[in-house]
Amino acid sequence: MPVDNDNPLYEDLMKDYDNSLDHSGINGERIAKRLFELSKIGFVQIGGVKRPGFSNEEKEAKTLVKKWMASAGLAVSEDGAGNITARLEGKNEGAAIASGSHVDSVPNGGNFDGPLGVLSALEVVESWKETGYIPEKPYEIIVFSDEEGSRFNSGLTGSQAMTGAISEEEMAQLRDYNGETLEQVLAHYGSTLDAFRAAKRDISELELFVEVHIEQGKKLEKANEPVGIVSGIAGPAWLEVEFVGEAGHAGNTPMIGRKDCLVAAADFLQSIPEFPKGISDTAVATVGKMDVYPNGANVIPEKVRMLVDIRDIKEEPRDRLIDQVIEQAEKVAAKHEIHSNIKLNTRIQPVPIAEDLQNRLASSLNKFGISPIYIPSGAGHDAMNLGRFIPVAMLFVRSKDGISHNPKEWSSLNDCITGIHVLKDFIEDAMKK
Repeated sequence: MPVDNDNPLYEDLMKDYDNSLDHSGINGERIAKRLFELSKIGFVQIGGVKRPGFSNEEKEAKTLVKKWMASAGLAVSEDGAGNITARLEGKNEGAAIASGSHVDSVPNGGNFDGPLGVLSALEVVESWKETGYIPEKPYEIIVFSDEEGSRFNSGLTGSQAMTGAISEEEMAQLRDYNGETLEQVLAHYGSTLDAFRAAKRDISELELFVEVHIEQGKKLEKANEPVGIVSGIAGPAWLEVEFVGEAGHAGNTPMIGRKDCLVAAADFLQSIPEFPKGISDTAVATVGKMDVYPNGANVIPEKVRMLVDIRDIKEEPRDRLIDQVIEQAEKVAAKHEIHSNIKLNTRIQPVPIAEDLQNRLASSLNKFGISPIYIPSGAGHDAMNLGRFIPVAMLFVRSKDGISHNPKEWSSLNDCITGIHVLKDFIEDAMKK
């Protein structure tokens, strides 16, 4: 590979790679090259990528992946929501085993969140192609659109479309960071609302969906294990909270009687960290995005809008936390004599991973000398939407320092390839069931 001084991802991946991991048709250098090629799409100088859902960059990344899929002998299609499906027929007809992830990113995201799952699923096919293995059942690779949610402040758009988990009302409410509707965004992308609706498929055509993903935490690193088992996926809820006060001149408006919604927002923000502690050990709430209007240095803010990300791996405590946050927003607004507008943008059902599937993943890990570590996923994944209809399973690959959604996001090539070996073994075992 040519050296790219601005983007040394390939060289960094190959630097400490253990070539003994190249066996059974799986090739580490192929994964390193493909991660590098994807990293050039939407590349930012600080080392990460910017590929929002339904952007030209996400579309370019999908086009590249489709090219690799076709070269591997897969039948490739794209639905009206931009989801890519690549299919390999098996010896027998029936429901397919599926794997995959996404290629969109958060702003200034890393190079592994999403792409690793897509390339892992594809590498299984590459290994079969090299070894002459023909699966017993059909196998599908799925690349979902707009998983991260950076486009609409509401993630998992592609898998919601595929499973029919998004309502007409939700579609009508979606607005992107430019204020464009879903219909307008789809038009720019090359699709339509009717085609988006038609993306819903019969999920019973899939027997099982399994996803490889970076851990986004430190449990595997602390345990010194390369790959772990996801025990459950937290269901995210995104609450849009808006405080509306009264604008005024910062110099001429007396402090008494001001209706400063940013002060109210600060009051609200300070209270948020306390609520999850009284709910459960796995509940979390985060405000990571806030907009101030009119955002002038000498203007008392008239409006503050923020997103509260609320999660738990169990639905009942997660929903109690939502209610508490809503109640707190209303209390704060009343205290500061301003208005509040609250809208629930996303509410995804948490998904437990079946014990039988966890045991089968553990069996695959044991074959490679890996002690099973069981980890609840605080992050949302497309597997959650599929998990409402079919069994799903997930593998985590070790993350350096637990960093994710950041250009410093890193998983060693050794760990990535080990994860692919485990995935391949698990899928081949599932083909026999």
